[in-house]
Amino acid sequence: MQQSNGYIITFAIIMTVIVGGLLGAANQVLAPAQKKALELDNKKAILKSVMKLEASSDVEKIYADRIKSFVVDANGNKVAGKVAEDINIRKQSKAKDADRLYPVYKFLSAADKNKTEAYILPLFGNGLWNNIWGYIALKSDFNTVAGIVFDHAGETPGLGARITEEAIQERYKNRLIFDQNGKLISVKMVKGEGHPEAELGEHMVDGMSGATLTANGVNAMLYTYLDYYLPYIKKNRQ
Repeated sequence: MQQSNGYIITFAIIMTVIVGGLLGAANQVLAPAQKKALELDNKKAILKSVMKLEASSDVEKIYADRIKSFVVDANGNKVAGKVAEDINIRKQSKAKDADRLYPVYKFLSAADKNKTEAYILPLFGNGLWNNIWGYIALKSDFNTVAGIVFDHAGETPGLGARITEEAIQERYKNRLIFDQNGKLISVKMVKGEGHPEAELGEHMVDGMSGATLTANGVNAMLYTYLDYYLPYIKKNRQ
């Protein structure tokens, strides 16, 4: 039986309200679990910048035992009442430079909790197609790279997306971010791949074939965020 236009419109409205209500309810139910999963992913990334994690690793326990976090302002001073894990770097990147807050994660020695083995700093920038981000770990001298992790939203598979590969990230270990005069140089990924180690030196790493623009984005992100943290680094560098 053919229904009137009024019936069809009314039915569509009712179904829209019902489906919308169900989706809203589902979102409220799933939101805490989604937030917890995101927090766990961030903790994994922070830890992976300084250590290897196994599938069976208790990330929450290791994080609680080895990480001490706090927040600093644009002048490198600690900010009371702020939780590092609550700071959204993506949102902070849109704030005015003077108003930004920067999380710092100290990686403590397993044998001596009064000893800091590395300082882990978040990174955020733009790749070829979308945002890229990660964490860089600096040894206690605030100069030597202890490790690094990268992630991305949409870099090209097999090309720029290789920044997530362990082999690429391993290239950054033990590189230096300051020159002999104390000037911030950062670490630069060069164009092309297959350069001899002797040709690269202390401030460069081998590149990725066919991914020059992603590499440029990584280079800009690294220098920019190390520069943001420079006031804090200078205050604490030995």
